Amino acid sequence: MSAGQPTSPSVGGADQHASRRTALLTAARDLSELIEAHADDGERLRRLPMPTVKALADADLMRLCVPAVYGGPEADPMTMVEVIEAVAQSDGAAGWCTMIASTTSSMSSFLPAAAAQEIYGDRSSITGGVFAPNGRGESATRNGVSGFDVTGRWPWGSGTQHCRWVLGGASCDDGTFRLCWMPQSEITFHDTWHTSGMRGSGSLDYSVDAVFAPAERTIQPGVTQPVVDGALARFPNFGLLAAGVSAVGLGIARRALDELVDLAQGKKPQYSSRTLAQSGFTQVEVARADARLRAARAFLLSELSATWATVEAGSPASIEQRIGIRSAAVHAATVAAEVTDVAFTLAGGTAVYDTSLLGRSLRDAHVVTQHIQTAPKLNETIGKLLLGLDVDTTMF
Repeated sequence: MSAGQPTSPSVGGADQHASRRTALLTAARDLSELIEAHADDGERLRRLPMPTVKALADADLMRLCVPAVYGGPEADPMTMVEVIEAVAQSDGAAGWCTMIASTTSSMSSFLPAAAAQEIYGDRSSITGGVFAPNGRGESATRNGVSGFDVTGRWPWGSGTQHCRWVLGGASCDDGTFRLCWMPQSEITFHDTWHTSGMRGSGSLDYSVDAVFAPAERTIQPGVTQPVVDGALARFPNFGLLAAGVSAVGLGIARRALDELVDLAQGKKPQYSSRTLAQSGFTQVEVARADARLRAARAFLLSELSATWATVEAGSPASIEQRIGIRSAAVHAATVAAEVTDVAFTLAGGTAVYDTSLLGRSLRDAHVVTQHIQTAPKLNETIGKLLLGLDVDTTMF
């Protein structure tokens, strides 16, 4: 790292870390009432309502991975997962948008300091976008500044309508693959987000046509070295994303179980004199579901914690640790969907009405398992690695 580049003050000690973690988790939980109050609006608007966006941004929850040197929370992966989980427990779409914005913000460590400060120095500045190289970049110069004219269209632009800066992956004519930050004013949004689940996430298509991205507002994933060389920059980026996605599922599943438990106290199924809570079948299924959810969550946090200790000590994460994180993330997303299914089924006909949160939870939980980072098909790759077969681990 050259002289004059910012360094991460993340060594702040156990007390400072615990205080920061507590503050972020408290903020996420304190917003539950507001987030829940606007969740129906999100379903109707098919994007996250602005009162929710503002509250999350004001609480610094939309840029969890921005280094402290830029005024960010610099949350470790375990705290990030717990915060996203807490937000998703209030509303899956809000958790999803928190996840996208925060995992995107981890890229701030790789931008030149001036660009990182411009984009991430203000807590109201939210970023999001898509990594996939759906764009193309042509070398260009504007007012003496070198960069790329970017053209492309990306699906799954979760939360981009409330982002100040939007990213897009682009294959450039200099032979590089780059993530390019572009101002939202240059983005065209397409009304494609008509879905069963995660309606409030606003994950529509977006496009650009020859939008200039200065080279200083681009990075080459896997090539560009971190400017802020802290533990977050050394943590496996795809592992961080996968953990964040699965955290959304964990929050949704926990809320679904909580809703079922509340319902079970008073609901008596037709032709039954007993409440759901008094049913032996309900008791067994709830106990099993709760245990599975807790175990999946513990597995994920354990793998993250072990890898975090390694990178904090200055060593790179091993391939075994990368595999462990990805396995735990896929498992957590799968179990979360299954647990939500259990809660929905046990609730009976009550769950099918639009007024039931369990129906929304069911739809949202199954979007989590469709994400490329947590889809069940990833188990094939994980299995090959565990069996010692040759596999491309670039995305690990």
